[in-house]
Amino acid sequence: MTSPSAPLTSAFSEAITSSDPLKDSAAMDAARLAIIDFLACAIAGARDRTTGLLVAAVGADLPGAAILIGSARRTDPLAASVVNGYAGHVLDYDDVHASVRGHPTTVIIPALLALAAEREISAEALVASYIVGLEAMARLGLSLGSKHYEKGFHATATLGTVGAAAAIAHLTRASVDETAVALGLAATQSSGLRLQFGKDAKPFHAGMAARSGLLSARLATAGFGGASDFLDNPVGFHSVFAFGAERLSALTEGWDSPWQIVAPGLTLKAYPCCTASHPVASLGIDLNREGLRADAIERITFTYPPGADAALVVSRPTNGIEARFSPEYVFAAALIDGALRLDHFDGQPVAPRLIALAKRAGRRHDEAAARMSSDPQTRFVIVDIALADGSTIQRRFDGLPGLTDPTEKFRDATGRHPAFADIPSLVRTMSSTADLRQLLALLNQDAAQNLV
Repeated sequence: MTSPSAPLTSAFSEAITSSDPLKDSAAMDAARLAIIDFLACAIAGARDRTTGLLVAAVGADLPGAAILIGSARRTDPLAASVVNGYAGHVLDYDDVHASVRGHPTTVIIPALLALAAEREISAEALVASYIVGLEAMARLGLSLGSKHYEKGFHATATLGTVGAAAAIAHLTRASVDETAVALGLAATQSSGLRLQFGKDAKPFHAGMAARSGLLSARLATAGFGGASDFLDNPVGFHSVFAFGAERLSALTEGWDSPWQIVAPGLTLKAYPCCTASHPVASLGIDLNREGLRADAIERITFTYPPGADAALVVSRPTNGIEARFSPEYVFAAALIDGALRLDHFDGQPVAPRLIALAKRAGRRHDEAAARMSSDPQTRFVIVDIALADGSTIQRRFDGLPGLTDPTEKFRDATGRHPAFADIPSLVRTMSSTADLRQLLALLNQDAAQNLV
């Protein structure tokens, strides 16, 4: 029942606790694909040098039953949630959701998998709670408006804490009151600045959000106190983070009709770099197939709607990690090589042959266009190319490219090793507690040793 003293928080909490995604086959199917995609990213990310640094720093040698994805080790659930969240996001290859303007799965699934080490949980219950956590995260994103992101917050981190807490509260069947406290505890830990894009700290945002969400739900159900009105309080979430752009009706209006994982749905990345750079990546690959040569190009101009390149904080990257956030580099690599690979975005210095073309690119904004928002129809990029012979080429991409099936991506990310080969088919059909245990066992293998 909605509390008269905190109607928004109460209604939000009640929507979370009463949700039943198991009845929606479209939502469940979409969730299973997203989990396969996340696991591909996390297994590949487990091999990253910085993931190893994090494992050592967070004390992953603590005793516990929670798995580290892509490792034969087990550890404390809170430590596991940090590491697995980081591994899923470190390559910037994981999914994105327009309503969040960030990456939900790499926060929510690590928290749920960590809990699965402590409780007897069915696989379908975990999938359902993931859907609910994503719904909460997306609804909160819609309610904040665009200024939260544009002012410098990284929504994966700030909204992810609440999304993870919502998923855990749903899975553990917390009461409405417990859920409200859990969400408030998560909200007080919401943090993460976009100034970290291109740095190791950016994927750490996902890990710390997963841990904070899991910890918040555990504290609340244990009786730990906290404010139960984080959406209603005069100094609550929106007064701090929305900058006057809030739309509070979006919190619960149309909840689950359809689920946010169905519409607008997730974008499963085809390229291992920032989502906002993907349209120019696709255009670059297309122009490569058409035979355009880099030495024929004098100048490249990208035109975005206002705010659409806010995440693309690098123009002249020095290494592949920075290059994930540079449309100039992404377009150059796509045009010259005809594809984008993980080795385009590793920690090595950028290749001179690619940066030479990137230096000929620049950006502008179409101030007459609608400002970039959670509505996918506000996203576009126009590429104008001036050629050395005096002619020009123009291409336009509306929306975002993405994968409909991550199975091949999973095979590539895991080195096509048979040790991981059964995971996609298992995730597509898993329902029981035994199925989830089998998945955890398959994930609890050393990704580096299993490479061919």
